[in-house]
Amino acid sequence: MSKIEVYSTAVCPYCVAAKNLLKSKGLEWSEVRVDTDPAQRDAMLARSGGRRTVPQIFINDQHVGGYDDLVAADRSGKLAELLGTAA
Repeated sequence: MSKIEVYSTAVCPYCVAAKNLLKSKGLEWSEVRVDTDPAQRDAMLARSGGRRTVPQIFINDQHVGGYDDLVAADRSGKLAELLGTAA
């Protein structure tokens, strides 16, 4: 099973959309709330190369990006490759 981490905030429609996309694929993830823990925001900034927007998504410690990046990865087949489910 792949390790999926989603850095998010409570009021973020793109975070909800990203989690819904992952859920529709039957995937599980851990959610890291950056609005309640400033240290987690700092960790997100460091891991994402300074990207400040949420969500920031990591699969097996590889930075995927935000919601748009996740959708693009899904459409291109890169998501399946990252998850190890590519045909």
